[in-house]
Amino acid sequence: NSSYRIISIGRGALGGDVYLGKSPNSDAPCPDGVFRYNSDVGPSGTPVRFIPLSTNIFEDQLLNIQFNIPTVKLCVSYTIWKVGNLNAYFRTMLLETGGTIGQADNSYFKIVKSSKIGYNLLSCPFTSIICLRCPEDQFCAKVGVVIQNGKRRLALVNENPLDVLFQEV
Repeated sequence: NSSYRIISIGRGALGGDVYLGKSPNSDAPCPDGVFRYNSDVGPSGTPVRFIPLSTNIFEDQLLNIQFNIPTVKLCVSYTIWKVGNLNAYFRTMLLETGGTIGQADNSYFKIVKSSKIGYNLLSCPFTSIICLRCPEDQFCAKVGVVIQNGKRRLALVNENPLDVLFQEV
């Protein structure tokens, strides 16, 4: 059961690992935001695992992402990634935790090759229910970064997706 760190390919301020942190203004009882450290010389990120569980990282496959850390029972669902509701200030949706595993909802992601280097993460709401003959990635959105209270928060973006690599832990 492999765990990985998600590492931004950029150097300096463009670098930094992905980690679980407290969302600004959140009243959740557990850390509930998906962030990227501000620099590639910062701390190591929070390990994740991909579900369906696999010894490999598969491209172009619907999967759930879960921070793979010990936690109290109350916080277990706060380890599973999902896309939050529309954030009016950012005019996009931020990545947060509190997702579900294996459900047809906003907790599905894909790993795809980047057009530059490494990989991109896509948010892919489960679409076969919506549209049986649609191309599979038609409803997928790229994951990038917005600045929220001085922290780099993962969010859905139209351009400049986050280019990442995966480091086995």
